[in-house]
Amino acid sequence: MDQRRTLTARVVTLVSALAAGIAAAASLAPPPLREMRWIDPGLPRAEVLRALTTEPAECLVVPVDVAHREKIAIGRAVFRSPLLLGGQAARAGISCASCHRAGRGNPHFVFPGVSGAPGTADVTSSLFSSKRGDGLFNPRPIPDLVTAPATVDRNPAKPDLRRFIHGQIVEEFDGLEPPAAVLDGIAAYVAAIGGRCGGDAARTATREAADAKAAVLAAQQLLAAADQPAAHMLMAAARSALGRLDERYVGVSGIDRRLAKRDAELRQTQLLAITDPAAASAALGRWTRRFDKDSEAMVAAQDRSLYSAAMLSAILPR
Repeated sequence: MDQRRTLTARVVTLVSALAAGIAAAASLAPPPLREMRWIDPGLPRAEVLRALTTEPAECLVVPVDVAHREKIAIGRAVFRSPLLLGGQAARAGISCASCHRAGRGNPHFVFPGVSGAPGTADVTSSLFSSKRGDGLFNPRPIPDLVTAPATVDRNPAKPDLRRFIHGQIVEEFDGLEPPAAVLDGIAAYVAAIGGRCGGDAARTATREAADAKAAVLAAQQLLAAADQPAAHMLMAAARSALGRLDERYVGVSGIDRRLAKRDAELRQTQLLAITDPAAASAALGRWTRRFDKDSEAMVAAQDRSLYSAAMLSAILPR
């Protein structure tokens, strides 16, 4: 009897230890969505779910001039691409849009070593910058580009905004020198942020897919202008959008394979653009037609993806 009790106790202890190990491993597993890495860990679960399924409405004053709209499209795409910033920010997957969601602020942003209270960041952190890092921890509130007073003249006819953004990319984040068309584009996009808007917009596959397609169309225009470096960066922005889609469709049969194929095609086109811009532009045209069909499939399967609040809620840690 005592031996059986001892054996039972040992089994219970072993099972408990195994369960504890599994729980510990689960707590160390990467979050299902990369952006969850910089969401305030103290945020209530319902607010986390809301932050992952909605974003502020984009306040964008779109000009009538076609050439100006094309510039804004370039800037809007790279604003959402970590490649623009480079350095540690790019490795972490952080883009301009991580701190400025839809050009607004982000009250839930918390990044270890960079943030103090939620919604703050140390813009002179040595973690991100070897040039502006001052060795001091002095986080400041992340400004809302719509409501915060402008710290720099946003008049696109003046060089102030372009110079300011260049300093942020190259000095504040140790990014590479951006192509002129990209720098002009992001200055045009930031200058166009404003006007009246409010409320939140749902985050959907349709919106994310539209961002990927817009980046590819911008890349085509840049290839037509023989600007391969800028086109390469826009294709990278499209691939970033594909990555965000892929996270949301993990485990959804068929969609993951479609997205992997489109990403591989863009990678090959980036290489092709170096030697044959015309052929690369034609390849992007074929890519767009295939991706339109992929987008239809993603919309049809959206309720099974992590764009669905119900599906996302089921996997969020409690």
